Amino acid sequence: MLQTNLKHVLSRQDYDDILAGNENVMICCGRMGPMCIPVYASMKELEGIYDNVAFYDMEFDHPDASVIRNLPECRGFMGLPFTVYYKNGKVVHATSSIQSKEQIKEILDNKF
Repeated sequence: MLQTNLKHVLSRQDYDDILAGNENVMICCGRMGPMCIPVYASMKELEGIYDNVAFYDMEFDHPDASVIRNLPECRGFMGLPFTVYYKNGKVVHATSSIQSKEQIKEILDNKF
């Protein structure tokens, strides 16, 4: 489990339940590395602003993270983290590597 202050996706069943139970979801799939930690911090800050979005992290090396690693939208990604935005259970945007809080806000504003 990642050592963040976010809610965690711990299994494929969690993932399915989260997508089924929330209209807007952002999942950051990564490790505790230098490209991932700033994204987690930005997500935690934005969690209090975007009440309409469920923010989660998922450990990249967990076997069930294949649900994110194998998404067509993530196929060409080379850098961590993989960050995926879902609306009504469907992928509406995906990014890889570090993202600033401003970049994340822009995606949230445009997609949700």
